[in-house]
Amino acid sequence: QLQASGGGLVQPGDSLSLSCARSGGTHIPYATAWFRQAPGKEREFVGAISWSGDTTHYADAVKGRFAISKDSARNTVWLQTTSLKPEDTAVYTCAVTKYWDTIEHMARLGRYDYWGQVTQVTVSS
Repeated sequence: QLQASGGGLVQPGDSLSLSCARSGGTHIPYATAWFRQAPGKEREFVGAISWSGDTTHYADAVKGRFAISKDSARNTVWLQTTSLKPEDTAVYTCAVTKYWDTIEHMARLGRYDYWGQVTQVTVSS
């Protein structure tokens, strides 16, 4: 199971840290990705981190502002968001897959085996 949390209401320029906690099957080497979906839009890839944690991918829209890291001891992946913009407003969720590939492949929704619950991020003044 995956549990995404940490969302909230923030102002433009603020930071927020989202977490994705995994329980069960923690011995399976999954890569973890973050996706988001804004109202009226399709779900979009935000970024991903490999099982080892040494490789990441980021969508152009968040590159340089968001960072993904993992705490293997806690089976948790973090999405650190900074310099938030109103266009970052969306429901965010995490997903896992046994594969690691180019960003183009990791951005495909069908790649993922399990999806977590969503957490709402609202950026507004």
